Amino acid sequence: MHPQPRRAQTRQTPAISELATPTADAEPVGITAGPDDALWFTENSANAIGRVTTGGTFTEYSVPTTGAGPAEIVTGPDGALWFTESNVDQIGRITTGGTVTEYALPTSGAYPWGITVGPDGNLWFAEPGAANIGRITTGGTVTEYALPTSSAFPLSITVGSDGNLWFTEVLTGSIGQITTDGTITEYTVPSLFSLPIGITSGPDGNLWFTDAGATQIGQATTAGVFTGYDLTDTLFFPFPWGITTGPDGNLWFTENVGNDIGRITTGGSITEYAIPTTDSSPLDITTGSDGNLWFTENAPSQIGTVTP
Repeated sequence: MHPQPRRAQTRQTPAISELATPTADAEPVGITAGPDDALWFTENSANAIGRVTTGGTFTEYSVPTTGAGPAEIVTGPDGALWFTESNVDQIGRITTGGTVTEYALPTSGAYPWGITVGPDGNLWFAEPGAANIGRITTGGTVTEYALPTSSAFPLSITVGSDGNLWFTEVLTGSIGQITTDGTITEYTVPSLFSLPIGITSGPDGNLWFTDAGATQIGQATTAGVFTGYDLTDTLFFPFPWGITTGPDGNLWFTENVGNDIGRITTGGSITEYAIPTTDSSPLDITTGSDGNLWFTENAPSQIGTVTP
């Protein structure tokens, strides 16, 4: 018998598709996988929370406070969705049935942005305007912790493999850590012109973040050791923004100015894929229940999907 020839293996390019939100000029920002297998997202300019099924059916729910500016959103431990209201210093909660409750923050000008679920069963969020990290219980009790650096401008927040909360400090080029009892440590990113934006916990137990200033994707151990990986698209300022762990065990990120969706392996290999709509201004990205990546396109008011 003669051996059969081996077929060459090729890697398929991820397919990117786009869906327009029902409301024009909604300007979606945050997106998360909901407990109902749908994707939930914020409509910053339309002052609404949107829901889209993996089949592409949309529903929109108005936020009660006018001009709230909903920003980031996450599924809470109570089965509701929790979101930040950046313009009015409030945290919002919406059930999967569309009932919205709002909680005022103690600090004026907090400009709440990133939000995540902590290991203690509370919601933790960043207050860039006040240089605070906030915590809110599912009953609505808010506690705020001032950062050691008042000019830090904390933006995004996630839970690390060490059971602490980790966040980006945009204006000081640092990554911060806060324990659930409020102890804060700050680590300076060694990359030149560092401007950390988004952050997530990777499958390798490290923190991964987008570094818009250094044009890199950064990796940080929970001990504060950093590694930076240069983006392929370095001819201009791609401004990487959101980042998440994908279903394939890689990190996926958006390039807000570069108009790409990027993928980086835990070994640092980067691939970038162009979004069909020009100047779409992609922001946040998450994994849906269908195993695809879902992301917000702020400028054209669209929701994008990537099949990895």
